[in-house]
Amino acid sequence: MTAAQMPWPKKTREIQSAVMDSTRWNGFAFRDDDIVIATWPKSGTTWMQQIVSQLIFRGAEDIPIERVSLWVDCLLYPPELLPALEAQTHRRFVKTHLPLDALVFSPKAKYIYVARDGRDYVWSSYNHSTSMKQELQDRARAAESRPPEVTADPVQFFRFWLEHGSVIFGDFWLHQQQWWNARGLPNLLLVHYNNLKSDLPGQMRRVADFIGIQIEDELWPVLVEHCTFEYMKKHGSTLVPIADSMFQRGANDFIHKGTNGRWRDMLTQEDIDKYERLAKERLTPDCAHWLATGELPERAMK
Repeated sequence: MTAAQMPWPKKTREIQSAVMDSTRWNGFAFRDDDIVIATWPKSGTTWMQQIVSQLIFRGAEDIPIERVSLWVDCLLYPPELLPALEAQTHRRFVKTHLPLDALVFSPKAKYIYVARDGRDYVWSSYNHSTSMKQELQDRARAAESRPPEVTADPVQFFRFWLEHGSVIFGDFWLHQQQWWNARGLPNLLLVHYNNLKSDLPGQMRRVADFIGIQIEDELWPVLVEHCTFEYMKKHGSTLVPIADSMFQRGANDFIHKGTNGRWRDMLTQEDIDKYERLAKERLTPDCAHWLATGELPERAMK
């Protein structure tokens, strides 16, 4: 099926939880140049927001991405969210953690979906969960009908997630598959965390081409430097001010390690087999391969 033949995704359900409310998208007035960054949590969301921010603001330092790039469906933001977005005069770039079937999808916008292997997501999520201030941990656990025990063992955390998933964010596998299925749309770019790690300059140029931003050659080194993990960690309190009030060590906990593969020497072969069996059951083979490796078939490259 060609891009011209692909139907536009349609919203078929609402998701409302202690954290998210998909109905907020129902009144969203899209502009022709809007950018929507979509991810499963802890899959490179803030990283992609910083990349897009640097492209739009041309390397400007200390842009608080949390305040200029809002998470539309998040209940942490007040109801005045949509009027605040309407008042923005720069090119807008917003964030969502919704699956495709709960999102209002517009032909006007550009969508960037960032994916990460589920095992790497869990290790990052474990740090995120255990580093929160205690009152926020208690609130998050209260929102889950089957809250995991917060222990010093990320393996147990992984096993709980594999068995029960997340009540707040829904079905991990469905989320990946839905966005993968839409990969032929002309206004959707798939990006993988592995590739951001291995070739940040190349992936940044890919994003710039997709959203139609031209950057002079002499400015590229500055932009790339501002999107490195080291820079973002050093400037975390400025980039994500809310982190200082949410985490025990502030932005140091929110922008933590940014590494992959921490599970490799910790999970048993039985754990790995169970994960891979679920991936095989819940995902198409091409989607499962992409999620594990970041390798796109040639026809999906842009």
